[in-house]
Amino acid sequence: MFMGTPDFSVMPLEAINENHDVELVVTQEDRKKGRGKKLLPPEVKISAENLGLKVYQPEDINSEEAIEVLRSVEADAFVVVAYGQILREEILEMPKYGCINIHASLLPRLRGAAPINRAIIDGDSETGISIMKMNTGLDTGDVALSESMAIENLNSEELSTELSKLGSKLILKFLSELENGNINYTPQDESISTYAEKITKETANIDFNTMNTFQIERLVRGMVDRGGAFTTYKGERLKIFKAEKVEDVSGQIAGELLDDLKIKTIDGAIQIKELQMPNKKRMDSKSFMLGNSLEKGIVLGG
Repeated sequence: MFMGTPDFSVMPLEAINENHDVELVVTQEDRKKGRGKKLLPPEVKISAENLGLKVYQPEDINSEEAIEVLRSVEADAFVVVAYGQILREEILEMPKYGCINIHASLLPRLRGAAPINRAIIDGDSETGISIMKMNTGLDTGDVALSESMAIENLNSEELSTELSKLGSKLILKFLSELENGNINYTPQDESISTYAEKITKETANIDFNTMNTFQIERLVRGMVDRGGAFTTYKGERLKIFKAEKVEDVSGQIAGELLDDLKIKTIDGAIQIKELQMPNKKRMDSKSFMLGNSLEKGIVLGG
């Protein structure tokens, strides 16, 4: 049985389906999204239906009805990838080989719901995938496999794609070794565990008075898949999706708009490369400047 919801879960589902029998795909309910609040299915549902797989979307995975559905499948293992609901102990103990989670960090670092974003925002040089046997704790289960990768200058969308590929590879390796009886689990070292705090709207707010250039650049990269980092311009929200460090010795105050979409920081400046104004499309800086401008001298975020 496969349990997952967002785009990050799609590649692992497709990889597992090519090599194993997926009896049921469990995903979250359809949600209203976008300006029109149109009811849209999760990415995993779309993929599963394209693959001809059965899909189940319970409102509450821990309800008695849902538990009976899961039990009736008699799956050997449940593979869980960013499903979005906490599983109670009865479900965790249901399959013969347990519930196996693909987690997007090198556990015990960055447990929790936002490890990809936090790895970038925190300035980590590397992250990775951990294949873990789930227990009742938050990402505290024993780890069977892990593999690291460099973050470099990837944004959260790009890093999510690369980690999804890596997770697909590792889960196939895990399932192969599981079939051959070669799996060894290692307990996590609690003394070095960290938590990836939940991303909120305020997380994306760029504070030019306290953040240096590198912190701003990391925040921008880390929020791309969450609607972008933002500041305010003349009382309106200005979203920034890409920015680069540039040299500046102007002596202007932090947050002040300079020439060519540059913004003064406390230790230099950044130049906006991709942005979005309210009720406008997201666009690169060259396209934006063809029909728009930002007033030089205004201090952002005020």
